[in-house]
Amino acid sequence: MERNLALIALFAALIAALGLIPAFTLGFGVPITAQTLGVMLCGTVLGAKRGALAVLLVVLLVALGLPLLAGGRGGLGVFASPTVGFLVGWPIGAFVTGFIVEKLRFGSLGMTAAFASVVGGILVVYVSGVIGLSIVLDKTIPEATLLVVAFIPGDLIKAILAGVVTSALYTARPNSVLSRA
Repeated sequence: MERNLALIALFAALIAALGLIPAFTLGFGVPITAQTLGVMLCGTVLGAKRGALAVLLVVLLVALGLPLLAGGRGGLGVFASPTVGFLVGWPIGAFVTGFIVEKLRFGSLGMTAAFASVVGGILVVYVSGVIGLSIVLDKTIPEATLLVVAFIPGDLIKAILAGVVTSALYTARPNSVLSRA
């Protein structure tokens, strides 16, 4: 139990630290940030439940006002901003990513983790993000979807990176990849 709590806190800190990398904010108010890599790694390394809990911890701390999001954003105001859908989708995305890595036991872990990151860390998060954009910006779903197309190449790179990191961690310390324990 203590190990689980420490890992959840550590991965929440990783997401926060990835928010320190300067973000590039697009014209409609959503930044390109490295934090989604942290969300993907929460799922691929910690598994579904622990990964979702780590991301939920970040979301809770942001709601309490800590400036943990890219650009030093935090507080309840972010839940009324164009990024709300992505923020709400993060824990769900981490859960789905972890669930896929836990259940798919064939092929290389790197490929499985990259695939899981695409499904959970991109598709699931984008669905939530598009819905949030649609509501906050008063756009149709197709219009909001077109707005997020700019994120796809970077997020695909992050998914591949999550696969590489997870595989390397598993090779070096198999017991540290809890999604495969």
